[in-house]
Amino acid sequence: MAGGAEIKAPSPNVNGKAEILKGNFEPTAMKVEPLPPVVPENGVEKPSEKSRNIVLGRNVHSTCLTITEPEVNDEVTGDKEAQMAGVLARYRKNLMERTKYHLGYPYNLDFDYGALAQLQHFSINNLGDPFIESNYGVHSRQFEVGVLDWFARLWEIEKDEYWGYITNCGTEGNLHGILVGREVFPDGVLYASRESHYSVFKAARMYRMECVKVDTLVSGEIDCSDLRPKLLANKDKPAILNVNIGTTVKGAVDDLDVVIQTLEECGFSHDRFYIHCDGALFGLMMPFVKRAPKVSFKKPIGSVSVSGHKFVGCPMPCGVQITRMEHINVLSSNVEYLASRDATIMGSRNGHAPLFLWYTLNRKGYKGFQKDVQKCLRNAHYLKDRLHEAGISAMLNELSSTVVFERPRDEEFVRRWQLACEGNIAHVVVMPNVTIEKLDFFLNELVEKRSTWYQGNVQPPCIAAEIGKANCVCALHK
Repeated sequence: MAGGAEIKAPSPNVNGKAEILKGNFEPTAMKVEPLPPVVPENGVEKPSEKSRNIVLGRNVHSTCLTITEPEVNDEVTGDKEAQMAGVLARYRKNLMERTKYHLGYPYNLDFDYGALAQLQHFSINNLGDPFIESNYGVHSRQFEVGVLDWFARLWEIEKDEYWGYITNCGTEGNLHGILVGREVFPDGVLYASRESHYSVFKAARMYRMECVKVDTLVSGEIDCSDLRPKLLANKDKPAILNVNIGTTVKGAVDDLDVVIQTLEECGFSHDRFYIHCDGALFGLMMPFVKRAPKVSFKKPIGSVSVSGHKFVGCPMPCGVQITRMEHINVLSSNVEYLASRDATIMGSRNGHAPLFLWYTLNRKGYKGFQKDVQKCLRNAHYLKDRLHEAGISAMLNELSSTVVFERPRDEEFVRRWQLACEGNIAHVVVMPNVTIEKLDFFLNELVEKRSTWYQGNVQPPCIAAEIGKANCVCALHK
């Protein structure tokens, strides 16, 4: 930066605009900490930036912005404020660039919460039970309960029959749902498909539960023909089941009705099993998809959780967990310090998250979400068809917006597009912010790169085992 140039810094005002720091600022005249790497305008990262290896048991830093003590005269010179403004400006530019190339993780980046900036100056904490006000008065329980009522209507349970709260993420929803199941059936066995989210198996370890992994179909859906013998092997113990409303990698939806039927046919009455539905992403999409299996508390399920920062879109991780009122009593206890009841996983809970969710649900409503779902499914089919036309193996489950395809050979390409990979496959999760133009840009670059990866005798891999022969277009299955 040239000497005398002005730096824009985030303004403390609520109008979201930036103000100009007064006076001249020369960055070479002071000690500067390392700044976040900036992706150039063409989106290609510097060759010197290496992929970070996962090293278990070690604290590995890829980058670190050191915290330094202010100089004695910093309040007068303003050098520290100016230097930090430079760091944040670089970081903001980096976020904007990385957002352009985000395709592999299920986050809706299409949101605008400028109207809520006026509330960011308050420490809003919804500690304790959402339905019992504590002594701490700076909370957003009225917004939280409004959000919970909206989801209760969506999943068909009456206000006086449900209990729930806004969690810090989808994992917390799974931890809570499975914990309720364990408290209802202390000797119960947890059943989950092998393609369930890792948090389900984390819950089993945390709660010291016996956990049985169930095989899946090639689509990623739970294989009830494998579930049946495993249920019968533990017929003397209650069953706690995790049902996926969209698996992590393939976006597969377990058929809730078939799971319930399998339980009944194995001799499990409704008072001997507990079902938690992990609807992290698709739990909010399924109600707006025709012919989709219905998730409803009119069926014998115990709880449903969904992420708030995924399909809804939110600047911080959050989620919603709903269970039956009759179940929560086994988990909750009075806390005099809070003047409330403790039935949540966490103590302090982000009181800003309910505001963001309440705001979006009011703006979009059921019709708005239905429109977003239709757009995502339409664009996902477009991507799958284009991949097949380009001779690339790909799969898209009928009720999903997750497109699975062969894993790119170049890890820099994977990192650039932030693709989620597992074994020989990768996926793109088509969210409301993903446009046809963005998909075309990605496809064109992928096709160009593949022409350099596969030359001569080097052939694309066969991924029929992962996505089925019908979806594999390798040399063997064309």
